[in-house]
Amino acid sequence: MTSTLKDRVRAATEEARHPAKLPTARPAETVDGSTAEELHAAERQDGGETTDAVLSWLERYGEHFTKALPSHVDQGAFFAAVRAVLPGLVRCTPASLLQALLTCARFGLVPDGRHAVIRREGKLAVFVPMYQGYVELMYRSGRVGSVHVGMIHAGDEWNYEPTAPPPLDFTHKPALELTREQRGKPILAYAFCWMTGGARSQVVILTRQDAEEIRDEYSQAYQRAKAEGREDTFWHTHFDDMWKKSALRRLHKVVPMSAELVQLGKADDAGDAGQTQVLHTPDEDARLLADATAAHKAAEGSQESRQVATLPRKRMQPKRASRKSRRGGKGRRR
Repeated sequence: MTSTLKDRVRAATEEARHPAKLPTARPAETVDGSTAEELHAAERQDGGETTDAVLSWLERYGEHFTKALPSHVDQGAFFAAVRAVLPGLVRCTPASLLQALLTCARFGLVPDGRHAVIRREGKLAVFVPMYQGYVELMYRSGRVGSVHVGMIHAGDEWNYEPTAPPPLDFTHKPALELTREQRGKPILAYAFCWMTGGARSQVVILTRQDAEEIRDEYSQAYQRAKAEGREDTFWHTHFDDMWKKSALRRLHKVVPMSAELVQLGKADDAGDAGQTQVLHTPDEDARLLADATAAHKAAEGSQESRQVATLPRKRMQPKRASRKSRRGGKGRRR
C-alpha cells in the first residue's frame, strides 16, 4: 500500500505513544495521483486532518524552528504559510520535509510562493528560494541600498550602452500606458543595485536565449523532468521568475556577497541537483535526520506489507565541468 506523509507521521506518533498499537491508515486512493485542488478538497472534507497531523508532528521540533528563525520573522506567519502548502506535500518523506522547512527558516524566508517555495520532487520536499528571496538577503547584508530586477517588454523604451558611464549606460521606461497585448512579451531580464556608499553596480542583462541556455546546461531538475516527460519544474511553470533569478544570480559576481547569500546559492543548487540542503552543523543535521528517518521507518513498518522502508538514496552526481559563461568565459550560472 502506498503511504502518505500523514500516514507515516501518524504511525510514527502512535508507535511512540503505543508501541503495540497499529495506526489506522488513511486510504491511499484519497491522495495518490490527486491534483492540488483535489487534495485541498479532501482536506476540507476531513476537517484539515492531514495538515493538522503533520503540523502536530512538526511541533516536536518547535525548539529547532525557534532557534532557526531570525528575530524579524514571525513564527506564526511562517507556520501559517507552511500550513497552506502542506496539502501539496502529503507524499513527501518526513525527513525531507523537516530538512526543507528548517533550511527555509534558517534563511529567514517564508514559504509564501514569493520569497521561497517548498515543492515536491518525487517523494522529497525541496526548498526553492525565489528571486525575491535573493533580494531580501541582499538588503539584509547591509551593503546594498536598493536592488532593481525587471523585465523589458517589446513595447518598452530602453537603452543599453555598456561603454557609457553609469547611470547613462542603462535606462528603462516601461510602457505602462499600453495594454498587455500592446506592450508585448518580455525580451530581456535585467538586474543591478545601488550600494550604500552611492556607487551603482554593473547592469546584468539576459536574453531569453541566455535563460534557456542556463536552464538546459545547469538545471538538473529540468533535465530530469525532460527525460521523464514531465513539465512541472519551475522552469516550466514560472519561467519568467527563473529568468529574473538567473539575472540576479549573475549580479552576485559583481557585488559584495555576504556569507548568507553564498549559502543560499549552494542550498538552491543542491535542491536542484536532488541533494541534501544542509545549513546547520553536521551533528545537529545528523540528529534531526536520524529522528525523522526513524519516524519514517516506524511508519512504513506498520503498513500491511510490514516491510521497513528506507529513505531514498542520493545518486552520486557527476562532477560538473568548470562553469564558464558562453559570453566572456566567466561565471556561474544564473
